[in-house]
Amino acid sequence: MSRPRIVIVGAGFAGYRAARTLSRQTRGRAHITLLNPTDYFLYVPLLPQVAAGVLEPRRVTVSLSDTLPDVRLVLGEADRIDLDERTLHYTGPEGDGGTLSYDRLVLAAGSVNKLLPIPGVAEHAHGFRGLPEALYLRDHVTRQVELAAAAEDPKTCAARCTFVVVGAGYTGTEVAAHGQMFTDAQVRKHPLRQGLRPRWILLDVAPRVLPEMDGKLSSTADRVLRQRGVDVRMGTSVKEATPDGVVLTDGEFVETRTLVWCVGVRPDPLVESLGLPMEKGRLLVDPNLQVPGRPELFACGDVAAVPDLEKPGSYTPMTAQHAWRHGKVAAENVAASLGLGGERKPYRHRDLGFVVDLGGAKAAANPLGVALSGVPAGAVTRGYHLAAMPGNRVRVAADWLLDAVLPRQAVQLGLVRSWSVPLDTSSPEVARVPGGPGTRQEASARSGPGAAVEADTHDGGTGTGPGKGRAGDEPAKGQPGSGVTLSGSGAAERRSETELAKGRPGGEPAGTWPADEPAKGPLGGTQARSGPTDEPAEGQPGDESARNQPGGEPAKDQPGGEPAKNQPGGEPARNQPGGEPAGNQPGGEPARNQPAPAPRPPDDQPPPGPDIAPGPVKRSDPPDDSAKGDS
Repeated sequence: MSRPRIVIVGAGFAGYRAARTLSRQTRGRAHITLLNPTDYFLYVPLLPQVAAGVLEPRRVTVSLSDTLPDVRLVLGEADRIDLDERTLHYTGPEGDGGTLSYDRLVLAAGSVNKLLPIPGVAEHAHGFRGLPEALYLRDHVTRQVELAAAAEDPKTCAARCTFVVVGAGYTGTEVAAHGQMFTDAQVRKHPLRQGLRPRWILLDVAPRVLPEMDGKLSSTADRVLRQRGVDVRMGTSVKEATPDGVVLTDGEFVETRTLVWCVGVRPDPLVESLGLPMEKGRLLVDPNLQVPGRPELFACGDVAAVPDLEKPGSYTPMTAQHAWRHGKVAAENVAASLGLGGERKPYRHRDLGFVVDLGGAKAAANPLGVALSGVPAGAVTRGYHLAAMPGNRVRVAADWLLDAVLPRQAVQLGLVRSWSVPLDTSSPEVARVPGGPGTRQEASARSGPGAAVEADTHDGGTGTGPGKGRAGDEPAKGQPGSGVTLSGSGAAERRSETELAKGRPGGEPAGTWPADEPAKGPLGGTQARSGPTDEPAEGQPGDESARNQPGGEPAKDQPGGEPAKNQPGGEPARNQPGGEPAGNQPGGEPARNQPAPAPRPPDDQPPPGPDIAPGPVKRSDPPDDSAKGDS
């Protein structure tokens, strides 16, 4: 008898716990496949410490293949589920597709950033759901403080040192608390010239910080934030986001280069395509976490609307604690449905309390209903995280110890760019790459508050002045279609189409390559720059004909600047620059023994580049109070 096939979609809190429980219960009596975009489980509650430089990124990740025996890992994202055929179609990280068949399917796809119909937010804000976003924020905040310290204009300095966080839930509160400590430590080492201090603003339409928690914990967190210097504004949110700042709902305009969006989460859009009963974007399930009418389909975590048996008529909130417990119950019920476990049981939970890490020795916690603050709360909070993590406990504890005795390293790694972590994405755990599978081309990823490109080139950055280098306003420098050449200092010089065509084999006009870009490679293309001057690199193919390359103008590095005269007879050498084009050289007859030119890239795929990438698909979600919780 063949073993049953179990497929789990997602390796978040719910999916990882389900895979681990099933592996232990089935003991090789079932084929268990885990589909996930990354090869690690991410412990999301510690992401603010990664952004603040307390923990190294790998500390909050746990290898799936090392910790899940007897589970087959498939890297990819689910695209479509055929419920009748019991098949799941997915796309791998390199664009290749695949199909998985199943006897039982566990949907634990998690959640994505929740958007609201606020102008400019999708273009200028960044979320905080995945490791790439935390790494980007760490680099971006460090960069802004360093640029502010070098800025001559007090107004620019103040804008760069202003950081706006929207959403005073678990994530937003911890980001603001850790961020204020992080930037204050930087300024102590490198004081701002104007004597300014970094300013963190925490906004929320709720009447108090941490509205989901007990009032005592809320007041404790509010007091710690204000004592640390965070500008806490309740009953206020963002009305509009612009490249230079944000307009608040009270009418005030705050100049800033950083907008962190922590408003809440929404279920992964995958479940919407199933055509099954939904509850505010979540898939309706019974107390056993099974979809009614579909005995082979289970759902848990943020994508499932699980009835709260402790509060009849309501559903469990979208939090990490519930997702972790959902995963275990779902796995046990899946095993029971296949005859590999005990009896099915409904999901019930007992509230054990909540913890919020506010940085340093500060925290707010209510374990078993006992409200704590200060050092005791900090100890309980870190103890809870160590107990809850499925791995890396020793490494995390070591980083905490080192952070307590050594100063943090505030350096930019530059690994994640602004456009690679758009707010509107269905995969916040994966950084977008140019030309990668599933890229969208509706709009360029713009810079602005929270974006590296604009923040680095606007008034005092490394660009050419206000507005230069703003993705979306003009093509990125050095990218196809821009008609510009880069110098080592970052300046740009626009070239005409005629000049661009000169570096092409045969001297044909521009237009035969994507976006009118010169053919890249050894036969001509974009002007290579290797120095700080604006002159073309002599000896390199590019916009103007290479001066000592075949097929261009007569060789100018020869004596007299005339065609080569060191050949017998004084006539130009026929296989040298300046004479008749050699039959196997560019500019003359087609090369008969040369490799064929590089194939033309697909029209629907942009070439890679540092500052231009397919932008996010704009999506506006209606207000949904049920998605306020952080998972």
